[in-house]
Amino acid sequence: MTNTENKSDIELYTPDLMSLLPWYYQGNGTITELQSSVAKELGKLYYHLHDLFNQLFIGTATWGLTIYEKELGLKTNMGLSYEERREIIKAKIRGRGATTKQMIKETAEAFSGGEVDVIEYPEESKFIVKFIGVKGIPRNMRGFIDMLETIKPAHLVYEFKYTFTVWNHLTGLTWGQAIAITWDELRIY
Repeated sequence: MTNTENKSDIELYTPDLMSLLPWYYQGNGTITELQSSVAKELGKLYYHLHDLFNQLFIGTATWGLTIYEKELGLKTNMGLSYEERREIIKAKIRGRGATTKQMIKETAEAFSGGEVDVIEYPEESKFIVKFIGVKGIPRNMRGFIDMLETIKPAHLVYEFKYTFTVWNHLTGLTWGQAIAITWDELRIY
């Protein structure tokens, strides 16, 4: 077993080969041991095939993320979670070609996981990325800013606008409910 294999995970893929044999082989110690040994090897094979298949898709890749990052010219940062690394890869793929308002919008949505609006001010060489679908500051803003810097034209400046909860939206909460929530949780309630 390699260091990435988990015995309980492999057992999920291990077939019961004895159930496929005729009844008269049941109870035969040699046949049972042989079938058990073959079943364990098949379990490992099926486990690794499933793991390899997962690497073919960004949404399920783990160790394969390094290959995607290398192909796209991205730095591999093992300090980031798999989900954060996937966001960066997806944004990089979406960010290929000429930079457009739609491209910036799609890249921001890939990072935030919610709806985004991009407001252009061509006379000021500026645009604003307004996060609408997610309240608060998206969790991987550093990664988004790095990606934005690589896809936007150098002469453009940008700002961010975030959505937070306003007091009028909290009128349905009782004091008991509000006290149970932290201030940061209230801001994005």
